[in-house]
Amino acid sequence: MADKLDEVARADALAQLEGWTPVDGRDAISKSYGFSDFNDAFAWMTKVADVAEEMNHHPEWFNVWNRVDVTLSTHDAGGLTKLDIALAKRMDELAER
Repeated sequence: MADKLDEVARADALAQLEGWTPVDGRDAISKSYGFSDFNDAFAWMTKVADVAEEMNHHPEWFNVWNRVDVTLSTHDAGGLTKLDIALAKRMDELAER
């Protein structure tokens, strides 16, 4: 199991991530991605799903047309871990393509 990030590690990690913000009332981060249409949003979700399976770490997400809202937290650790930061970075990389 991954260990929760302490306050310093969390702040350092968030400083490296563009557009990710802490979730009120949870030890989690979130971001909203916008795409040109539903097909682009769904294609991105499919790529992320492959990465998530490889990492055995799955996002909470919600999709409406061209928008995907994502929340990351490691449930078995009870909060934010390095796994969440790694997945957030991969999601951002895949959104840039």
